[in-house]
Parts: sequence; structure tokens; C-alpha cells
Amino acid sequence: MENKVTNRIYLNNDWLFTENFSEELLQNDYNTEQLTLVRLPHTCKETPFHYFDESVYQMVSGYRRTLFAPQDWQGKQVLMTLEGVAHDSEIFCNGKGVGVHHCGYTAYTVDLSKYLNYGAENILVVKVDSRESLNIPPFGFVIDYMTYGGIYRDVYLEIKNPVFVEDIYVHTDLKGNFSNPMPEITSEITLKGIPTEPLIIKQRLYPKGSKTLLHEHSCKTESSSIFQISYTTTQPVALWGIEQPNLYELVTEIYYENTFLDSQTITIGFREAVFKNDGFYLNGKKIKIRGLNRHQCYPYVGYAMPQSMQELDADILKKELGLNAVRTSHYPQSHYFLNRCDELGLLVFTEIPGWQHIGNEEWKNQAVENVADMIRQYRNHVSIILWGVRINESADDDDFYKRTNEVAHKLDPYRKTGGVRCIKNSNLFEDVYTYNDFVHDGKHPGCEKKKAVTSDINKPYLVSEYNGHMFPTKVYDCEEHRLEHALRHATVLNDIAGEEDITGSFGWCMFDYNTHKDFGSGDRICYHGVMDMFRNPKLAAAVYASQQEETPVLELSSSMDIGEHPGCNRESTWIFSNADTVRMYKNEYLIKEFDMKTSPYRHLPHGPVLIDDYIGNLIAEKENFKPKHAKEITQAMNLVARDGLNNAPKKVFLTMAKILLLYRMKFSDAMHMYTKYVGDWGGEATVYRFEAVKDGKVVKTLTKMPMKQLQLKAEADHTALTEKNSYDVALVRIQVLDENSNILSFYNDPVQLSVEGNIELIGPDIISLQGGMGGTYVKTIGKSGSGTLIIRATGVAEQRIPFMVTATNKE
Repeated sequence: MENKVTNRIYLNNDWLFTENFSEELLQNDYNTEQLTLVRLPHTCKETPFHYFDESVYQMVSGYRRTLFAPQDWQGKQVLMTLEGVAHDSEIFCNGKGVGVHHCGYTAYTVDLSKYLNYGAENILVVKVDSRESLNIPPFGFVIDYMTYGGIYRDVYLEIKNPVFVEDIYVHTDLKGNFSNPMPEITSEITLKGIPTEPLIIKQRLYPKGSKTLLHEHSCKTESSSIFQISYTTTQPVALWGIEQPNLYELVTEIYYENTFLDSQTITIGFREAVFKNDGFYLNGKKIKIRGLNRHQCYPYVGYAMPQSMQELDADILKKELGLNAVRTSHYPQSHYFLNRCDELGLLVFTEIPGWQHIGNEEWKNQAVENVADMIRQYRNHVSIILWGVRINESADDDDFYKRTNEVAHKLDPYRKTGGVRCIKNSNLFEDVYTYNDFVHDGKHPGCEKKKAVTSDINKPYLVSEYNGHMFPTKVYDCEEHRLEHALRHATVLNDIAGEEDITGSFGWCMFDYNTHKDFGSGDRICYHGVMDMFRNPKLAAAVYASQQEETPVLELSSSMDIGEHPGCNRESTWIFSNADTVRMYKNEYLIKEFDMKTSPYRHLPHGPVLIDDYIGNLIAEKENFKPKHAKEITQAMNLVARDGLNNAPKKVFLTMAKILLLYRMKFSDAMHMYTKYVGDWGGEATVYRFEAVKDGKVVKTLTKMPMKQLQLKAEADHTALTEKNSYDVALVRIQVLDENSNILSFYNDPVQLSVEGNIELIGPDIISLQGGMGGTYVKTIGKSGSGTLIIRATGVAEQRIPFMVTATNKE
């Protein structure tokens, strides 16, 4: 949870970087001219989009900066926190070692107080080892994701009194009252320093963003470094949930009599999240968890992205993909991301670093420490519902996993533990059996039965991964491949939704990501996402987006160009929509209104629907057949359209033979009629228009016709760039569309990028689109004013995106 501290000083600017750490870097008289000036978050090595050797970021690098320590800091506790350093690091102050950390995914804090020269400049150095030969999780064998390097999250100082609040863990209990809750709030407060006399503790509760005081509590404690306070609110609170994620701020202040010592403000929420044998319950209501897995990586810069990009991924998951949950695979992720999950009502399953491999005893000890660090640092996030305390897809190791579960339950007795495995009937020390179910291969059912997997049928069961590597899909694959990818996701979602005793699932995965040489498609990319690396949607994204109710969704699996398919047969075309019905027009003639409730994916709120009619009543109205025969011909032609003549059912040929005989028609006459009403082969181009109807109103339209005009669509997620604690970054998603806003899936031409003003590009200035889509990032450079991104591509008008930049240096 976000802990707001008034005296936090961010140290994200003015670092000097070298790819080759040496002891000379610690010396005061070191010649810094050979170093590179960088800002945090920072990656030790920018990488190409694909086709690169992962060894390029594996190095022992160094970061150096000066810090002026005012005289009035003397006698205080000067604490420096590094939120994320990949992967093994050591901090030096004025040449002396002050702390080490052996995990690339959790924060750590060092006390600089004894090492600073007050009233003078000081030299801070961070030694960063990003080699994958380290004997710490997740290293030791192969890993199906790149791990990058550098100081890739925030660094900040806190200036504290000798006695200060080191940690506050807040637990709330609704006592089963969900209609008018007045919860009990319990705070476990840990102090650093030994109080010499009793303390006064004051807490105030406010709705987040409001100055309206909801509750106030004050008490006196004995002189102790750890103590607990509990009380019940005197006014009801609003619950935190998926649809209404109400948040509150709890302000804690400590005093010696009237002398202020310290304060912290923690954002909390009131909710009851319970895993039961028959499912997951939030505030007493059973909810099917529907989520995706998320890596914290980006093109070019790996892990190193600031607050805005972390928050954007949460927004995409919730608002664009319509999900209610996310798994932070396979490590704890940015607090900015988790804060946004709190704000959006996005349930989170977070876990310790690791991928299949379990190392020696030293390695295991570090993994246990990772459990403790993860829970201490993240347990106030109301969005987190489950701790992952097992190395992803590892073998059973009873003693090891007894230890990880014991630590988790001691530090957070109120949340359940899970452990992601890919083996059935595994030894179970966790509270929830979490399993990667890859049984679906396009033919088998979407999921295993709970009883076929878990070793304890009386414990909750959750599917933590599915699909992914089972059917890698690129945005520029053929339509049949992209459709198969989407339907596989629909099948698994549907079948899991139909199993009452499966709590839910997390698909693999949100977006494509860079990977090691041992995995992916040989170009160092795993094409496992429902989005590409720039967060552009594949067709499978529509399966998820259509399950929500807020935003109208209408997608088609085909461009309706018959030449894209073998034999020029239309094959299966599917509608993805959250509407009640979808009307299909052919050259403005209403062919059919599809009832979306007829989807064969009957367990989904809004399952895909197959287009089974391209003719409607056209033959009955325009040809000289009896009604019965017109209907038979229509049915036969629609089957040929789907399966092709060679694969059509026998009844198609019987119908054709009967009609040819009854009406004295030639086979060429039948083929001409097929071409006229279905095939569109050699005739005038056909325009298909679709209308999504919700509550009797058309909420979205979609038109498919042969393109005549290209257009370039380039949208930034935000154009008001604001530097807060670091630089700001905007994602610009680029798409080439036809005149009806359909993505042109085989436009793979180069795009030229350039900037003017107070912004700069991340990555190259020339990219090639893939599947008609791509993207870039622009970042601020520490100067207020304006900037412009210019995008040029062949055959389309130039696009210019203006940005306004507000730079505030808080250091």
C-alpha cells in the first residue's frame, strides 16, 4: 500500500552510470567525465525490439551521485530506500559499504546516518550485478522471461527522528456485516529506536481524497518497539469491491506527550475476501476470478518505466480488457501498479520470484526472505487477495514450502497462500491449490476437473495459467490462426466458468514479452499475449473485453476478404460482442439479427456467436423457387460457405441434385447463384455492416468492405506529461486502418518517428509495423514546455501529436 511520508526526498535524477563497475568509482577524486548522466528508473542496457542476445544486459554496473547532507540532518535517521534494483546490489556512502540486497524485485532500505558528512557533499555509489549466474531466485537454470538490469524503480530518502515508525500493518474486520459495516481496525505498529517513555498514538480515518473526518482514535502505549491498537469505527464505511473500489486514508501520528515524532498515511480498503471450497467470495458474494498474467516489462527498456506506465497497464487490464483480476507473474511488481489496482478494484495474486528451478540451501534461504519482504512491503494493498509462496512450476520440496507458508501466515494471518504448480496431486501446504492447466489444445476440454488435479478436494482450487505457449499467435498471423487463438481463450474461460468449484483463472498472458534463447519464436519474443508488446489488441483480447458491461464491444474474426482463406471459402466467422443482438447487413440488406444468447459458450456472460447465414431471405425473395426449396438452398449454400464444396456434408449434394433436377438447372447455374449470394468471387465488391444492439439501441457499428483509403491512427495514452518524482512517459499506440477504422493486418511497412521540443523518443526512430500495429514511447527531459511527436508512414498522412510538459524537480 502507498505510505505517504511528508519528508520523502526522491533521488531519481543526477546519477552517473557506467556499465563496468570498479572500486575506483568509490573514490572522491574519480574522474566522472567518462560516466553517463541518467535518470531513474534506468535500465543498464537498452535492447532492440527483438533478435538480440540477452547477455547484453548481464553485467556488473555502477551508479554514482553526490548528495548534500544539510547540517540539520545530524542527529536524525537518514534512510535511503531503493524500490527495485536488478538483481544483486551493494550501496556505498563515502567509500564505505552500508548495505546489500539479494533480490531484484523487492525494496530495501539502508541507514546512511553514520556515514554522512553533514554540511557537505557525499558520494553515493550503487554496485549492481545483473548477471544471471547469481545464486538467488529466479536464477540457476533457464527462465522463460528476460530479467534485465539496473536501478529500475524509485530511490528516495526519508529523514526521521531517532524513534520513528518503521512499519504499520493494518487489518480490518467487517464482522460479517456487508450492508452497514462499522469495521474493527487493527494496526500493528513497529517502531525503530527504543522509546524511553510511553507514547501517544493518534489515528484519523478519512475517505481518500476527502478532508471529512470519519473516525478518530487516540491511546497511550507503554514504551515498546512493537504494539497493537484496535477499535471499531463509530460510523459505517463504504466497502471496497470490484465495481466500487472505495478507499480510505488512515493517518497515524506518534508523540512523546506533545512532542511530535513521526507520521504515516496509509491507504486502506474495507473488504472480506475469502477462498472457499466452492469458490471465491468478495464481501459475501461469490465471484468468478477472471484475469490475465502480467510481466512488468516493456520494449527497449525492460523493467525501467515510471509511474504512468505502471498505472496504464492496470487501466488496460480493467478498462480495455474488462478483467477483475491480475497475477503478477513471476515476482512482486511496482507499488504504482498495485496502487492503481487498489483504485480500480482489480484483484491481485502476487508471488515471490522464481521459475521452476529450486537451488541450494543458500538459494532457498533467500527465497524465504523474499516471502517475508514481499508480505511486509505489500500487505496493506487491499487489492491483494492471495500470496504466491511457491517457486512457479517447481517440484515438491516439503521442508522448503513448509517454511515459506509459515513465514507468510505469521506475517499476514488473514490472507490465504497459494503456490503455482504444473503437477497434479502435489503436496499441498498452501491454502489454495493453484495449478497451471494447459490441457486445452484446441481439441480437449478447456480445463481439468478440480478432483482430477488437486491433492485435497476440500481446499480451494484456482487455475493460474492456461493457453500461452500452447498456441503462440502473432498479430500478423493469418485469420484462421488468430481466430483459433481467440476461441481457445473463449473455450477455457467458458469451461472454467461452468465449474462451480474452480475459483477462477488467469490466462497466459496480457501481452507478448521478450524471452531467452531457449523459448519463444527464435527472435527473443514469446508471442503468448492477447496483446502485442505495445499493448495493441489481438483478436483474443475481444474475448475478454466482451465480458464486461461498461464499454460496447463489437469485433469480427474476419476482414470478409475471401481470398484470405484456403479455396476462397469463408470458413467460420465469429462475432465477439457484449450486445444483446448483432444485426448483419449485406449491401444494406438485413441478412440476420444474431441473438448473442445463442452462443455455444453458454457459461460466459457474452460468448462468441458463429455467423451461420450469409444469405438471409435473398434467394426466397429474388429467385423463382418455392419457399421450402429456397430455404433448403440457403442452408446448403451457407454450409458450403463454411466448409467448402469438397468438405460439405452429404446433404448439401443431395439438396443440390434435387434442385437441379426439379428446376432443370445446370451446375453452372448453381455455381453462379452461389457466387452471387455468398462467394463474392469475380462480382461486385460486397459491403458488410454490423450493428450491436443493447437495450433496443444501436451502441456500436462495424463495416467490412474492400479498403480504398489508408489512415494512420496514433494515440497517446496521455499528452499532459508531468514530472512528479521522476520523468514521465507516454505510450503511443500506432495503427494503420482503412476508411472504416479496421486494422489492416498485413500492413508491415516502416514508420519514421521524430520529436520536437522538450521530449525525446525511447527506442529507435524507424520501426516496422507488425500486423498493421506498433508503437513508441516519448519521455520528458526535465524541462517544462511543449513537445511534438511526428509520425510518417508510406501512403498515409503525417500525424503530429502535441504534448505539454510540466517538469518539477523535487530533489
